[in-house]
Amino acid sequence: MANIFQSMQAWFSLVKHIPPGMYHYISPPEDTRNYRLHLRVEPDGSGILIVNASTILHLNQTATEHAYYIVKNILPDQAAHNFASRYHVSKEQAKTDYENLIDRIQILVNTPDLDPETFLDFDRKEAHSGPISAPYRLDCALTYRLPDGVNPDAAPIDRVRQELTTAQWFQILDKANSVGIPHIIFTGGEPTLRPDLDELIAHAEANDQVTGLISNGLRFNDANYLNQILQKGLDHLMIVFDPEQSQAWTALENLIAADIFLAVHLTITPENYVQLHELLSRMVEMGVKAVSLSSNNPDLKEQLEAARNLVAAKHLELIWNLPVPYSAFNPVAVETKQWAEIPGAGRDWLYVEPDGDVLPTQGVNQVLGNIIQDDWGKIWKK
Repeated sequence: MANIFQSMQAWFSLVKHIPPGMYHYISPPEDTRNYRLHLRVEPDGSGILIVNASTILHLNQTATEHAYYIVKNILPDQAAHNFASRYHVSKEQAKTDYENLIDRIQILVNTPDLDPETFLDFDRKEAHSGPISAPYRLDCALTYRLPDGVNPDAAPIDRVRQELTTAQWFQILDKANSVGIPHIIFTGGEPTLRPDLDELIAHAEANDQVTGLISNGLRFNDANYLNQILQKGLDHLMIVFDPEQSQAWTALENLIAADIFLAVHLTITPENYVQLHELLSRMVEMGVKAVSLSSNNPDLKEQLEAARNLVAAKHLELIWNLPVPYSAFNPVAVETKQWAEIPGAGRDWLYVEPDGDVLPTQGVNQVLGNIIQDDWGKIWKK
């Protein structure tokens, strides 16, 4: 009887998940690849692996365990032994899977300008499923100020009476880091109107957080400003593109030449839809590889779908799950939905307004709390 009990106890011990938490690895100085890994393990055993604070991989339980052994610098033979004993696969298969994951991570380490969330053919859990300890992303609207000439009604300035200071945004970034939020998006309004944008990017970079920026891009006509932002560690950028502005095309040229993952957001209108084929062809010739789409009118649903098909035909990557500033229409018509109906809203990401109020997502005006004033646990519980 004792042997049966011990066997049952051993069986159940095999299927325990890797303990939830954050795990880190930095390559030693003699390693010329010079990379760092951060693994966040969730209560259900799934996880996310952040490579060089610039690329996020969503992993299921078994892939998370392989990643855990990599972060812990376990040699392939030992990792294969551990994995085979827990999941009843052969050591040979476990070692092959482990070494394949190592090889794929090296692809990410050595490949510049990747999408901030890259999957390759990694096993991953179903999107928006299972318990998670914190959002994967925090969208930070630094300001609702808009450039001159933009209709002020394009941003909800009546909702926000003050903007947070640089020190307060540092506090938010640190709080996000402490609870394991790996991805920060700086948006607005027009975030380049904040003179401290470079400082905020640098602070997030020091936290090993993946950073993105959503902007009209016009300030990137200034090569010095562009270099200043890039040197602070920005990982990806979406330019909300106005094809009628010559400055926008110049900025786009500068950004394509830069060492950063770039997506171009186009707001489909009745006027530019008839020119969409020419617009996309010109962008492809320039070197654009990723596009985001929205429309300025719900009656353009068919045109938007046709635009998506055209993007696919031109072999462009379609970016669909990032916010856009209020100066353009949101790709998801959230004002016609309950926020709980938007996949990922209030769970995979949260949205912080310029005064620190936390919303489930951009455009859904349900305040979950204030990230400066309120305990994080209370905000997340909502």
